[in-house]
Amino acid sequence: MNSFAVEVEDLVKAFGKFVAVDHIGFQVRAGEIFGFVGPNGAGKSTTIRILCGLLMPTSGRGKVAGFDIMKESERIKEVIGYMSQRFSLYEDLTVLENLHFFGGIYGLSGSLQKEKEEEALRMAGLVELRDRITRTLAVGWKQRLALGCAILHEPSILFLDEPTSGVDPVSRRNFWGLIQQMGERGVTTFVTTHYMDEAEYCDRLALIYQGKIVALGTPSELKLKTLSQGVLEVKADPLIPALDLLRKEPWISEAAVFGDRLHVIGKEKADLEGEISALFQKHGVLLEGTDWIRPSLEDVFVSLIEREDQR
Repeated sequence: MNSFAVEVEDLVKAFGKFVAVDHIGFQVRAGEIFGFVGPNGAGKSTTIRILCGLLMPTSGRGKVAGFDIMKESERIKEVIGYMSQRFSLYEDLTVLENLHFFGGIYGLSGSLQKEKEEEALRMAGLVELRDRITRTLAVGWKQRLALGCAILHEPSILFLDEPTSGVDPVSRRNFWGLIQQMGERGVTTFVTTHYMDEAEYCDRLALIYQGKIVALGTPSELKLKTLSQGVLEVKADPLIPALDLLRKEPWISEAAVFGDRLHVIGKEKADLEGEISALFQKHGVLLEGTDWIRPSLEDVFVSLIEREDQR
């Protein structure tokens, strides 16, 4: 049996002269949480729509659950769960009525349908809200209901397109708890996001930028591979003039603002702390402190995007 739930090779999607997906390739292992990470407009939603059989690619090859994306899109739709950015719920129906409607679409009926609806209510924590009109629910609860609707037919692969966009941080964390529960049950989850803190929850990641995959690996691998020299956190006053000074220096690889501090990556063999101290002293910038920190995925992503933009 093939151990890959999703396989993509040399995939392209063009809209006229605009290439939204530019010759990408990757594999998603069965049972893993695979994050497809990138800024808005990077090609995430286009890719996920192709994989769900909702959009035909311009060229390339791919399989989802063993089915060909070019020839067997209807078969793919039968075995996957899909949750779009805009939850496709019926606002005037109750929570239970929405589940019942989607269960019917997936071909469920009778006692099996009732059983699956109750399971979805329990999984999503919606048992007490089953008779609430959907439009009266908070966004976080609508999100849980949309996930419940997507998994009624027990799909082996779940596609979630920006599922936490516009949701508060607590609801986002709770939602990722549900995704991890799905993973423990053996469900493969392919999730797009532009939140770097969420990317940390994934088993593996593909970072996509301007239609191209710029990195692929586990969160730890990406940090080690991209920023092996580490990141120097710098507190300076004034902050933005300090950033401008650093970006002009040849011994700086990258520098960016993170909150009220700068994250700085030096070129190999640079005495970063010493060089920064001398530079700031020369230009009248107050260096309030430095600290070597473990790089975050946001550091990795900023670094990779800056490298791409310099090409």
